[in-house]
Amino acid sequence: MYNFSNEQIERYSRHIILKEVGGIGQTKLLESKVLLIGAGGLGSPIGVYLAAAGIGTLGIIDDDVVDLSNLQRQILHGTSDIGIPKTKSAAASITEMNPDVKVIPYNERINSQNAFQILEQYDLIVDGCDNFPTRYLLNDACVMLGKPIVHGSIFQFEGQVTVLYPGKGPCYRCVFREPPPEGLAPSCQEAGVFGVLPGIIGTIQAVEAIKVLLDIGESLIGTLLLFNALTMEFQRLKLRQDDGCPMCGEKPTITELMDYEEFCEVRL
Repeated sequence: MYNFSNEQIERYSRHIILKEVGGIGQTKLLESKVLLIGAGGLGSPIGVYLAAAGIGTLGIIDDDVVDLSNLQRQILHGTSDIGIPKTKSAAASITEMNPDVKVIPYNERINSQNAFQILEQYDLIVDGCDNFPTRYLLNDACVMLGKPIVHGSIFQFEGQVTVLYPGKGPCYRCVFREPPPEGLAPSCQEAGVFGVLPGIIGTIQAVEAIKVLLDIGESLIGTLLLFNALTMEFQRLKLRQDDGCPMCGEKPTITELMDYEEFCEVRL
């Protein structure tokens, strides 16, 4: 078992006394490597709670800088961080919260060229991105690598979370075979987002990430959890693996990564 320092015993004491976690579970967390996609609205609460929980290595990939309009919801950043890379701001906040966590910043965008090199280093991927090309890229690469993804997304007052675990449940393409037509799913910048919403969805993603790493409880593998902030309603939809899925079906037709911007018909 991990050789805890006295400070770590105190820091993680509320975890250690839980029989579902204990010293062995906390050791697993300290030895885990998690990659966070995005350091924005979803990435902020995910990063905060994974760091507080003692995830030993936390990779953060984001190519954006902090903007004043981010601060309504992106709690990893502050006013003094405006104009600096989100990865730098996030790393500083996380290190201040928990120096046990090794933060690996990637001030770039994940793409077909760097995906395998980055993803293969991690045990679990937590998807806090805000665009379809990245979601499909992550899905395809993680199916090929056998890596689980905790997926989350938000829109105005609504959010959703699921766990995509190759070999244990459906992949993203089983549920969303193709992206919506351009303009049908506007971004937060175009449509707005309720500031507290990513805190709720991101925190649920952090819960699911820790459960997967510790193999405890019932995860959202094969389940899509929907949340509406206006009505405070949660819904659970059962997801089924598609035998005809081009990525994880019986006869997959996708065998390598593609140009996902073109696939999603994104106009940059």
